[in-house]
Amino acid sequence: MSVEVSNVEPKEIWKNFVLLNEVPRPSKKEEKVIDFLKLFASKNNLEFRQDEIGNLVIIKESTEGMSNRETVVLQSHVDMVHEKNNDVDFDFLNSGIKMYVDGDWIKADGTTLGADNGLGVAAIMAVLESKDISHPKIEALFTIDEETGMTGALNLSNSILTGNILLNLDTEEDDEICIGCAGGVDITMHREYKLVDPCEDEVFVRLLLNGLTGGHSGAEIHKGLGNSNKILFEIIAGINTIFQIKIVDINGGGLRNAIPRESSLTLSFSKSHLDEFNDYIKKSSIKYSSKFVKTDPNFNLESENLDIIVPSLSYLDTVDLINSVNQCPNGVFEMSKSIDNLVETSNNLANIKLNEGKLKIQCLTRSSSEDSKEKLSKIISNIFENINCQCIFSGGYPGWEPNINSLTLKEAKRSYLNLFSSDPKVNVIHAGLECGIIGSHYPKMDMISFGPTILGAHSPDEKASISSTKKFWNFFKEVLANIPERN
Repeated sequence: MSVEVSNVEPKEIWKNFVLLNEVPRPSKKEEKVIDFLKLFASKNNLEFRQDEIGNLVIIKESTEGMSNRETVVLQSHVDMVHEKNNDVDFDFLNSGIKMYVDGDWIKADGTTLGADNGLGVAAIMAVLESKDISHPKIEALFTIDEETGMTGALNLSNSILTGNILLNLDTEEDDEICIGCAGGVDITMHREYKLVDPCEDEVFVRLLLNGLTGGHSGAEIHKGLGNSNKILFEIIAGINTIFQIKIVDINGGGLRNAIPRESSLTLSFSKSHLDEFNDYIKKSSIKYSSKFVKTDPNFNLESENLDIIVPSLSYLDTVDLINSVNQCPNGVFEMSKSIDNLVETSNNLANIKLNEGKLKIQCLTRSSSEDSKEKLSKIISNIFENINCQCIFSGGYPGWEPNINSLTLKEAKRSYLNLFSSDPKVNVIHAGLECGIIGSHYPKMDMISFGPTILGAHSPDEKASISSTKKFWNFFKEVLANIPERN
């Protein structure tokens, strides 16, 4: 499959993307891909350096006639989100991504594709190995662990870069130039419960909800996509109004930055209510399939009777947990008051796990307003502290404040207009980019972000447009050729 992808135009990018996708590159385990890039630099006789956290910088001198231009930093992150469909057997730690061509799209076989941000990495590699692309001196910055905390950017060395212009290649619409983004914070709730033994007449059932679309918890949070955790807890709240239930275990969602697509939980209740339960699940399946028919057409809800006898949460603890999850804000919390149609603040109730009485809930809260982020974070922590959970805030990172007077933006807009006879959209996005964090290390850095069209990032439906990648490649080369002169 990947051999076919390497023959797609522009081959300069796709052949490198194929090579990159042969290397496992999960967040926090980027050693293999960093070694891959070091070997790439050595083969091309390029100098490289690495900071203490693990970020890599590869240097390439300017081409003829470009030595008077500003040094430009080309930046992409090397890690990728690991999501797969439940029925797919795939080892992300040891296997390369299986890809194929489907019309104008490159897709993966049941897993995330890694175009976020692998296409950016591949495009930078293409420039670094090129012999005929005009460019100033380049510092290619490959950051680690963007997807699970941005720790690479947060711990970036303050002296590893000299360039004053940064081109981030992590935007996912080819007609956009991004000049700002939201910040974020991880919120994690913990609690350990004292379990209760079952009664003699109890039955145990497993509820499974899957088939949801999922997606990027920032860029797609406004689309009304189903959150498998929220839906499943709404359903069991409804059941609990008819008869008493107790929660045994929960396995809901995945990564913080992915809208959860699949959740399951085990319940126990009196055997006398089994028919009522089955009837309620059938009605719920119809109800939610209809509600999410446009956003999540493959919605699937099913139940299974289990031949087990195990302890569970008490009835009162079950009710408290159901109420808290249903009270927890999810999706858009506030819209921007200064930028039309921009989500200002949101939360993704990403992951709920309960195993042998140990509860862990993970959220990712995003906002372009520090005050609003703090407000929402406090609401969430209060909800779960009220049921005796410990709430931990971690991985906080700043947003990227727009600079509408950016000289780099001005030249990029001119390049886009010259190439495509139309103006690009200049946007601020709700997703997190590393630019704001990098800017905290290098306050004088002039930054923009752009990239090819990628849909379904952070889900197994991720796909990258072939025609858009060609458009992006032409634009990227034009921007490099028009980097401003040094003052």
